[in-house]
Amino acid sequence: MTPRYKPSKSVINWLLDSDPSIRWQVMQDLMDAPADEVAKERAKVATEGWGAQLLALQGTDGKWAGTAWNHGWNSTMHVLWLLYHLGLDPTSAKTQHALRLVREYVTWQGSGPPECDNNPFFSGEIEPCINGQVATASAYFGQDVSGIINRLHSEQLRDGGWNCEAENGSTRSSFNTTICVLEALLEYEKLNCKNQEVTAARLRGQEYLLERHLFKRKSTGEVIEKDRKGGNAWASFAFPTWWRYDILRGLEYLRNAQVTPDERIAEAIEVVISKRDNDGKWLLDVQYQGIMPVEINEGEGKPSRWNTLRALRVLKWYSA
Repeated sequence: MTPRYKPSKSVINWLLDSDPSIRWQVMQDLMDAPADEVAKERAKVATEGWGAQLLALQGTDGKWAGTAWNHGWNSTMHVLWLLYHLGLDPTSAKTQHALRLVREYVTWQGSGPPECDNNPFFSGEIEPCINGQVATASAYFGQDVSGIINRLHSEQLRDGGWNCEAENGSTRSSFNTTICVLEALLEYEKLNCKNQEVTAARLRGQEYLLERHLFKRKSTGEVIEKDRKGGNAWASFAFPTWWRYDILRGLEYLRNAQVTPDERIAEAIEVVISKRDNDGKWLLDVQYQGIMPVEINEGEGKPSRWNTLRALRVLKWYSA
């Protein structure tokens, strides 16, 4: 196959003219730079730019925005999720200090159902979407999230996925919930790679997406254009995605899981390719409403370094 991912030098330079959190990932994932150079750039995430700004917002009580979770994107959970995507080094002194404060002081008091008020942050609450995001970031940072993972494992539905509405009687899985859980199981496996039950559950959930070609109904093959719950269009790429699914996020998961591409994702890849502009960049199609702790985007409808990076490495994985 002739690679269709290869970015121009001008696009690479545009990506590099950014925050350390983007630069180190471009160097590693698109440029195949030497590991020591990548590590040197990655180390800057804790001391410069967005990563340093996010760390500085943590309170002495270990919380961000004074709470474990909120609807505004600036809570403890949301900031840790952002720091995970920025690639903050889990072993750095600043990271370890922040994690210690969370372990020692942060609970779910006032952030979730009353029965979870006394739960330590890394124990999570009860909603799979939230628990998935908590476990994804927390496992990446080396925290014990086995309680969350055990709960998520027990909540898998018969069709292979997950749904936050299962407690209300839903028996069909949700793409939104499923992608949050899959990302969590994958990060947990990286931390505890010998858990065969977790791996089996993740592979079943992965098949849930693949059987639906990442954006179609299994029963009819009909394209699913919009999510029923959030109303977001799956061909509109956002970053951060938070709990919402879209085609690019689904492909990113498959890449991160080192899945060998097959014909079931070909149409999803074509969607990604079709959204590249004449300059070889991808736009920030949508930015979800809410208070961002630190602004990491150029603006909705404008070329997005995050989406361009994400799309290019997905295309590189597929073309390889």
